[in-house]
Amino acid sequence: MRRYKLPPTSFKVLKRMPAATPVFSSKEEAELRRRQLAEDENNPALDVGPNGRPLFTSAPSLSALTKDDINTYFKFSMKELKEILPEGFPLGMIKEFEESCRSALMVRQCFIDLRDNFRRVVDPSLVVKFCWKQITLDGPVSCGKSIALAMLVHWVRNEGWLVLYVPSGRYWTHDGLFYKNPETGLWDTPLQAANILQDFLRYNKSCLQGLKCKILDPIPLGEGAGVGWTKGRDKMQISEEMTLSQLVEAGISDTHAATGVVARLRKELSEVTSVPVLIAIDQYNSWFTFTNFEEPVTPRSCRPIHAKELTTVNAFRSMMHTDMMVGAFSHSTAVGKLRQELPDVPKDARIYLPRYSLDEASAVCYYYLRQRLVKRDSFSEENWKKIFYLSNGNGTEMRYLVPYMR
Repeated sequence: MRRYKLPPTSFKVLKRMPAATPVFSSKEEAELRRRQLAEDENNPALDVGPNGRPLFTSAPSLSALTKDDINTYFKFSMKELKEILPEGFPLGMIKEFEESCRSALMVRQCFIDLRDNFRRVVDPSLVVKFCWKQITLDGPVSCGKSIALAMLVHWVRNEGWLVLYVPSGRYWTHDGLFYKNPETGLWDTPLQAANILQDFLRYNKSCLQGLKCKILDPIPLGEGAGVGWTKGRDKMQISEEMTLSQLVEAGISDTHAATGVVARLRKELSEVTSVPVLIAIDQYNSWFTFTNFEEPVTPRSCRPIHAKELTTVNAFRSMMHTDMMVGAFSHSTAVGKLRQELPDVPKDARIYLPRYSLDEASAVCYYYLRQRLVKRDSFSEENWKKIFYLSNGNGTEMRYLVPYMR
């Protein structure tokens, strides 16, 4: 077979091709946009939304928001956000901040309703209608469930509540080591349990230091992460002077006790009366399906382990109690469609969050115009309505399509 060689001039042509030019140009455009946005901060005339309304709310906190602030944007301080939500941000919030180049979120009617519901729960004088203590947030993909939950956690922590916030319920059911506890018949996940306790302690430590343990029964020890069973002791003793902070720290330092401490913590939270307590779980629907853990059945087959068989999930999944709890569904985690009535969840607990309405989409597009995601000479009512109807109010798709407005 005859082989052909490219002439030397061909190589010179290939060398001259600016393959990396698009990358550099996109970086330069991003840097230019950031400089322009910094200059725009000195021009308040740009902060105008639909029908001449202010684009940003002047409310100093989420607690001060009223119905007049609906469809305006609330500015967050990134430093404060990281302090109040040390467990992490929802992916949708991260994407919104990154692509808009500003840490601001729209005030929606659904968040105001959610906040006021729990405000009525803790303040009986505000009760004018029925309020829910247990809520599951459901709705289409990218309708803002996770962001609404994160904003709720931000508000209640500023109000001084004790909150267990889980930004990724799926993490409890995937990856890591797992062992079957012969006493309970459930599966212990010591690595996840230790991380759960660490996240809980990050923001709540000062509050937990003032709360004494009310359940003094010893906590059975399980199998440690990669170290097997303990020798010489099978339980962790609880003293009358032990605080919840010390209990959590004990679970963090000893993986044999981590899973048991998480289960005990759930019971202790129900006993707290000096401060309001909220349990907030994102990706809550991942606790009603199978994990990626498997139990060997025969030498050639395995049985998938359901989430309810995990000790940690089993302790926190149920909503059949009087404690305040919110679980947000996530349809981007490939959990699949669940039936309407879920076990251990009240029938009337599910609340549906809608996609953007026409008024909300209008505010969103004006905000993206303010943040230079779209050029002013291309922006018009006809064009942003096309974006709205094309995306059917999907927030992620609208953010993606707006720069293509021509």
